[in-house]
Amino acid sequence: MGHRIAFGRRYAMQHTFYDRMIEWRERHISEKHLVLLLSFFVGAFSAAAAGLLKSFIHIIQQLVEGHLIAGGHTWWYLITPVIGITLAALFVKYIVRDDISHGITKILYAISQRKSIIKPHNMWSSVVGSGLTIGFGGSVGAEAPIVLTGAAIGSNLAKAFRLNQKTMMLMIGCGAAGAIGGIFKAPIAGLVFTLEVLMMDLTMTSVAPLLISSVTATAISYLLTGVEPMFPIAAADPFLVKRIPWYLILGAICGLVSLYFTRGMNHLEQWMKHSIQSMWGKLLVGGATLSMLIFLFPPLYGEGYDVIRQLINGDCTTAIVNSPLSQFFSFNPQLVLVGYFVAIILLKIVASVATNGAGGVGGIFAPSLFMGAIVGFVTARLMSMMGLSVSEANFALVGMAGLMSGVMHAPLTGIFLIAELTGGYHLFMPLMIVSVISYLTIMLFEPHSLYAMRLAQKGELLTHNKDRNVLTLLKMDSVLETDFITIFPEMTLGQLVKVISTSHRNVFPVVDNDGHLRGILLLDEVRNNMFQPRLYKRFTVEQVMTSPAAVLSSNMPMEKVMETFEDTGAWNLPVVDEERKYLGFVSKSKIFNSYRHVLVHFSEE
Repeated sequence: MGHRIAFGRRYAMQHTFYDRMIEWRERHISEKHLVLLLSFFVGAFSAAAAGLLKSFIHIIQQLVEGHLIAGGHTWWYLITPVIGITLAALFVKYIVRDDISHGITKILYAISQRKSIIKPHNMWSSVVGSGLTIGFGGSVGAEAPIVLTGAAIGSNLAKAFRLNQKTMMLMIGCGAAGAIGGIFKAPIAGLVFTLEVLMMDLTMTSVAPLLISSVTATAISYLLTGVEPMFPIAAADPFLVKRIPWYLILGAICGLVSLYFTRGMNHLEQWMKHSIQSMWGKLLVGGATLSMLIFLFPPLYGEGYDVIRQLINGDCTTAIVNSPLSQFFSFNPQLVLVGYFVAIILLKIVASVATNGAGGVGGIFAPSLFMGAIVGFVTARLMSMMGLSVSEANFALVGMAGLMSGVMHAPLTGIFLIAELTGGYHLFMPLMIVSVISYLTIMLFEPHSLYAMRLAQKGELLTHNKDRNVLTLLKMDSVLETDFITIFPEMTLGQLVKVISTSHRNVFPVVDNDGHLRGILLLDEVRNNMFQPRLYKRFTVEQVMTSPAAVLSSNMPMEKVMETFEDTGAWNLPVVDEERKYLGFVSKSKIFNSYRHVLVHFSEE
């Protein structure tokens, strides 16, 4: 008992100190200055997390390649990815006990459905999970997990200082920008990625913190790893105006491959999710699939950045040397090489889904860059075989931008990221051409990125349309009215009159003994009979009740609710849960009032 009292006193002292600290901050530091200060720390912490993740991956890779694979035991390449996936799956299941896959989608969901709150464990769990997965050779990227980590840092710092939802959203953006800047050494890409993929309706006031986070993270990354770009180009051909038509063709091809990437990966993920329920079953199927693919196509091992460097630097044959398919190389080297890389393009999404579906943790940044470089190389090689003069290195480079633009629906991110990753600023024009054409091509077929597809299907996605954003932010429980008196079908008119005399509403939900909605009763329907006592026992509620124009479900998106009101012309509609139990009413006027309130808050500086 004494121990509990002592603990309670310590907690009270700590709690009081925390409250006093917050009060001191509110008195002495304005929210504007606090946001700028926090953006610096968010960028620094995100860069530190990115550096830690890269070091973790590097250590595991050194362990695998220096001990397990040393001495020519290359068959370990088939086993180590499964080891990494298994360790990551066990870590997630027994330590994290939460889903940490699809990092960008998690951020979008937090913004739209969780008031920008991201769980604290996401500040470290994705680093461990993705490090194990990628370090042992999983065919995914580390970028999405580190973006989730940075966003979680921003969200929890904002929460600690009791900042509002709009500011928390900004801090999430700062964390994402810092993560991209830190892991890629690409400050502009970090800013642009946040604007294109995560944020909406930003002002100049919001851009400043994003810049601070991105630049801070990049500067720290420079201090840790040097200023050398990720994919330095030894020599690149200059841009020629006469090659613009070939870049237009490459852009269209990148758009179509992006469509294949988006829909193919989504379908495969859904199949694996619903067809295999057991964790060990997923490990078996995913691990076996990944091992088989890596055996036939060694470039599918790991992130694939080594292959990108080879293609950019003109080395296109190393990728096929270690494959058992290399024996066919002597028949027709050109066609075999092209066919080999086309197969890799088609199978990369299978390898990535097998990695994540089996329990691994990783994103699609690296797979999209990997596939983009190969798409660019294959396109250039085919054009060269037809007698056209094109640069394979340049096409591989701009292909990366094209596929990223299409997959993420973020052309500016593709342009600036590849320019910063390679130092290829002299190819800005081809980067813009290919990125824009790729984006326009995929938009003809698919309005949402892979990140947003699931959320869009469920009506949970924030878009760049302010009206839709506001409706998305509105929740059913915020507009639900529960002061309607419920009545029962067997009640007589006399009993109903007594209920009406105590109610200030003219609509009455009719429920059964289990609370299930049976219908509604409008005051106008019984008004003429209320003053005729001789009818009090003659009529029951069941005889005069009606069916509502529509019934709303508790999990229905607000945009769908407004469509229902417009279609029915009703002003009040009942709401039920999944078991059709009555919860309350929603009125159109209540939604309009809440909409105006949220819109004012959403738009204020």
